[in-house]
Order: sequence, then C-alpha cells, then structure tokens
Amino acid sequence: MRYQNQNVAVLGAGLSGAAAALLLKAEGANVTVLDSAQEANLLKSTIDNLRSQGIRVICGSEADHDSSAYEFVVASPGIDPSSPLECNFSSRKIDIIGELELGWLSCQMPVIAVTGTNGKTTTTELVAQMLNACGQTTIACGNIGKPLSEVARAKKKFDVLTVEVSSFQLETIRTFRPSVAIWLNFAPDHLDRYRSVAEYRAAKLRIFENQGAEDVAIVNSIENLTEIRANTITFSAYTDRADFRLVEGFIVYENKPVLRLAETKLRGSHNIENLMATLAAGMARGLPFETMVPSLCTYEPQPHRCEFVRQIGGVDYINDSKATNLDAVEKALLAQNRPVVLIAGGKNKGFTFEPLRALVKEKVRTTILIGEIAEQIARDWTGAVKTELASSLTDAVERAHAAAKPGEVVLFSPGTSSFDMFKSYADRGDQFRALVQSLPK
Repeated sequence: MRYQNQNVAVLGAGLSGAAAALLLKAEGANVTVLDSAQEANLLKSTIDNLRSQGIRVICGSEADHDSSAYEFVVASPGIDPSSPLECNFSSRKIDIIGELELGWLSCQMPVIAVTGTNGKTTTTELVAQMLNACGQTTIACGNIGKPLSEVARAKKKFDVLTVEVSSFQLETIRTFRPSVAIWLNFAPDHLDRYRSVAEYRAAKLRIFENQGAEDVAIVNSIENLTEIRANTITFSAYTDRADFRLVEGFIVYENKPVLRLAETKLRGSHNIENLMATLAAGMARGLPFETMVPSLCTYEPQPHRCEFVRQIGGVDYINDSKATNLDAVEKALLAQNRPVVLIAGGKNKGFTFEPLRALVKEKVRTTILIGEIAEQIARDWTGAVKTELASSLTDAVERAHAAAKPGEVVLFSPGTSSFDMFKSYADRGDQFRALVQSLPK
C-alpha cells in the first residue's frame, strides 16, 4: 500500500477532506483529520464515519495548534493557505499537497480537466454525458460530484475521468497532468482569497503546467495564453480566429457546420462556448462529430443557471444563483432582451461591481440588493440605475414582485458567493425558487 504506516494529516472535515482521509486510510496511512470549526458545527455523520474507520478527528482551536509529527499534509481546497490551520504546518516546513493531487496519484486513469471562471460545471457534465453516450466510460467528478480521491478509492475502471478543477485545487498540484485540459474563460474572482487578479490567474494556469506535446489543451481563443506545450485547439463565439467558431446559428469547425444550436436546449453565448469546448474534447478523444451531437442536443441545463422558475402576471422569474462573480452576471444580463429587475449581492469577495455599471444602466430598470456587499454595489451603481436595499432574500423577492411590470424579467443573479447568508449557491437558489413559487398570481 502506497502510504503504509505513514502519519498523515488532512486539513478540513468536509467532502474533500473526508474523501482524502478515507483514501489514505485505505492505502495504509495513520490519518488525522483537523478542522478549525467546532465539532458541533460539522456534519456528525461524516465525523462518526471517519472515527469508525480508525481515523482520528481533532476540531476547534486544538486543531489549529496540533504539534504532532506528520510525513505530509493534505489540504482540502476550501482551506485558505493563510489560515492558522494551514500556517501551523507550512511554518514547520511540513510538505503540503492538495486533495486533487492525492487523488491523481492514486487514480491511474487519463483525465479530462475543465477549468474557467464560469461554465465549469455545465461543460464537465456535457463532456461526461457525451462520452458515456459515445461508449467511452467516464464520471463527472472533482469540484462537482465525488472528489477525485473518492473515485480513486473506489478503484472502478473508466476509460477517462472528467474532472472539474478550481483554482483552489490547482494551487497545490505537483504532478497532476490531464491528457486533455480545457480553459473556458477567465474573469476576476475570489479576491477574498488571492492578493491580486494575477495571482488568481496564475493558480488556474497551473492546469497546463505538466502537460506535454502528446497532450491536448482546449482554450478560448480570446485568452492570451502562452507557453502551452500541448497541442492546442481553440474556440470562440466572439471571433473568427478560432478552430471552433459561430456562424449563422451553427458551431463550425474548419468551415464545416457540426452542430445547429437551435437543436440544443442551451441558450446564450457562454453556453455556445461550453458546447464548443465539449466538441473539442470529444475530438481529442477520437470521436467523430456525428456521434457526439445527439447527446449534446438532449442535455438540459442544471438548476440555478438561468433557470426559468415561473411567470406571474406577465413577469418571468429566473434563478441564476450560480452566478458567483461579475462575468456570470454579465452573461445573464446579455441573455435578456426585456427590461430587468435585478436581485444581486451577497458576500463581499473583495472586488468592485463598477465594471457592470454600463451594462446595468442599459439592461436593468431596478436593482434590489442583499447581503454584506449591498451598500458597496449601490455606491458603484449610483446614477446608473434605481437601487433598493433589502433586509433578506424574502424582502428582495417581495420588492421585486411589487416593482416588476408585465413584459419584464426578475433576474436573481447575485454576482458573488452566498456564504454570508446561505449554506451554498444551491441553498440560495432553492430558497429563491421557493419564495417565487409562494408568490400570489
């Protein structure tokens, strides 16, 4: 077994941390899971399961100050490198890797890795659905579904793994090498974790770090990506200088139409690019276009991504809770052709909403703001649009219902993360949907 009798610490008792701990235990390690949260605030079933497997779990301040000796440490992606928990080990020069790297070392299968500020989940799901439909077995995992370490521990064989990877996961890779790496797009985000946009971009660029000439990099052609050693396939819905292009309602490859967009269930330029990247991934896996297209036409967008909820009195209500950054809000607004009542706001992630000012002035009639960043957004958009501050999501939905006129759209596209008020973007979107469903006709 790879880690027989090694003492290993895992930072974080969430989904990724638990998966890493169980993989290490299965590989013979003596495992300790450390989490800064109090045990009462963690999922009891997870903690009980870890302990039943002979894994030590330490929580709270005791975890932050653990002085035990370990061969190495595995950090969950949600653990900030500057946190007291991780600094306790980095200051002692103990080797730290991430859960993604740990899973990669054990998976023994080729990987298609998908990154980008937006569209990762949709593209990962598209690729997985397409490959399985075409007879190449895969599973969508990583930053969605099962962590890579859980897939590795199961030892089920796939032809390829389709792995969504975030910047947090890529920060700590060493040897992670996808045979196909997809770069969808880039926009400022996570400035509550990174010191600059350049640092965030550098973390994401590590997806290409270990690729060689026999690998494939699928990149958005409007990005200025240099020093990629892999074979490159480009795509863009906005320029003709790409291998995959948009021409009169068709995705075209080398001047040959390969997919008629009207036959799919996805809308918006961002989803056109997700489809382009998916087709490129299939091509990299040796699949002909005619076998790929049918499964892409049946794919349905997941909840919380410009999801139509209900029409009331001629007003459409759209749940775009997955919009956790400005780029996602921009794409949601560009997809609207009617006046918008916009509900936005949430956690302060360290960036300004000023870049959306001109688009909001063009598309939005009224904005209703929530969360700890609400007042900052109101300042950023002063003079561009009428703004209201809501005390809660319930208050925001009620205000939007009162303000919206027939023929308009109420768009819930927060533009930032949810953790100041909700468990996750999904919890936030579920609550929005429930509130809209409870509105009177």
